Amino acid sequence: MAVKMRLRRMGAKKAPFYRVVVADERSPRDGKFIDEIGYYNPLTDPAEIKIDAAKAEQWLNNGAQPTETVKSLLKKSGIVK
Repeated sequence: MAVKMRLRRMGAKKAPFYRVVVADERSPRDGKFIDEIGYYNPLTDPAEIKIDAAKAEQWLNNGAQPTETVKSLLKKSGIVK
């Protein structure tokens, strides 16, 4: 089972809000997930990013692969260098 850290879209039409989740790569984008580690709101200025560093590091150490977008969010949060 390959595990990915990715974004889960929430919010209304044309008002996206994303949750950063850890999920099996075979599950759908907004479907079943294993753990929720934070959120990302691109509509605020500046964009609001809140990620639990301890959970993120634990999942990365366990082998979870972040998507490109999540990797950039982790870098902006200072969790990954």
